[in-house]
Parts: sequence; C-alpha cells; structure tokens
Amino acid sequence: MSRITNEQVKHVANLARLEMDESEVEKFTTQLDDIISMAEQLNELDTDNVEPTTHVLDLKNVLREDKVQPWLSREEALKNAPDEENGQVKVPSIFE
Repeated sequence: MSRITNEQVKHVANLARLEMDESEVEKFTTQLDDIISMAEQLNELDTDNVEPTTHVLDLKNVLREDKVQPWLSREEALKNAPDEENGQVKVPSIFE
C-alpha cells in the first residue's frame, strides 16, 4: 500500500511551482514512498537506553570570563570625537 498518492505529489509540485508530466509524478510517488518506508524502519530501533542529544559534538562555551576591568575614561573616549557636548558625542540632527 502506497503511503503517498500521485495527487499529493502533484499538489506539492504545484506549491513548489514545478511542472511534472505523469511519468515524473509516478517516479516521484514511488521514490517518496520508498523514503517513507526507510524512515519508518527507524521506529523499529530500540532507543530506550539512548540519551537524547541536541548535537553530536560536545559543545563548550568558549567565551572569556566576564570580569570588570579598567577601560577608557570618558575624556579618553571623547578625545577623538569630532564634537562633544555634556560628556557625550554630539552628532548632527536627522529630524527637521
């Protein structure tokens, strides 16, 4: 018994804007049914003692530790600013 019909293949082809003749529809119907059969075989596996995973590799956080460190003073940060007002960089207005 086929798990997918020619009409379903035609519908998906239409959604994907693919043109298919009847021989292609039949071919893809058979191929998709074979793919579904292979995927259903996975349901037969005993996975009771298999831990669920989100990734096959053991991922580690590679970010540095977040530490407070001395940084630029306000004066040092503003010394190269083209214009400064009240301790902040002054930029041209974009609103009229």
